[in-house]
Amino acid sequence: MREAEFDALFAEAVTAVEQVAAGRVRLRLKAEPRVAGRAAELAARETGCCSFFTFTLTTSGGELALEVSAADQHAPVVTALAERARTVAGAGR
Repeated sequence: MREAEFDALFAEAVTAVEQVAAGRVRLRLKAEPRVAGRAAELAARETGCCSFFTFTLTTSGGELALEVSAADQHAPVVTALAERARTVAGAGR
């Protein structure tokens, strides 16, 4: 179920995907309070089942970003999430 929710977030709110490092990706989101709340709620639920993820939601200078990271052994999962976000959002830039 959360996969579909992540896909909806990616499709509706992701404007760019940046692979920051191995095991770390930054999703640029539309800077809207509704998007921030939705991303925060989804991240909180995801860490309830997959505690290896760290989600950091930041807003600065009118921009909103969700950073997703994991330890080295889970880096491929973060890379797959970034690829999925790019594909679904069409945010390959």
